Amino acid sequence: PLYDALFDMMDMERANRLIDRGDIEIAPLAFMRGRTLNDSFVILDEAQNATAEQMKMFLTRLGFHSKAVVTGDITQIDLPSDRVSGLIEVRNILQDIAGIEFVYFDERDVVRHRLVQEIIKAYDRHSVASAHPGSPRKGEHLGKGQHSDSKAARSSSPPKGSWGQSH
Repeated sequence: PLYDALFDMMDMERANRLIDRGDIEIAPLAFMRGRTLNDSFVILDEAQNATAEQMKMFLTRLGFHSKAVVTGDITQIDLPSDRVSGLIEVRNILQDIAGIEFVYFDERDVVRHRLVQEIIKAYDRHSVASAHPGSPRKGEHLGKGQHSDSKAARSSSPPKGSWGQSH
């Protein structure tokens, strides 16, 4: 998916040239240990599958004149059930630190087939009904009021969907 997204933004020849020059580096999370990333824009994608320890290691690599964006979807965690997602934990730890922002997306931000929005809504209704048996389902939606273009995105309600961290 990473290369697909890169090639959506630029042609393959240009992307390969930037990779060859070292302007773009694609590296596994495990290769970040011990590095300091100065003058960089760093993206940790699919961070819902990073452990708490991996998340801390990644975030502490940030050097001077750099920004980091962490993306993930907490509804798609593939970690073993005894492991805590670093994406969930980091919000609880860093939510009050100046210079760190959390942005939440919901079905209105879907840029895939129109049915994907309906699928997300249906799963959200099911999650709410499962968590609160007997409660009304009409109009309920996880992440309601949280939208990517809203200051409410820094609310204290549970994270839904993707989020970004910048410094």
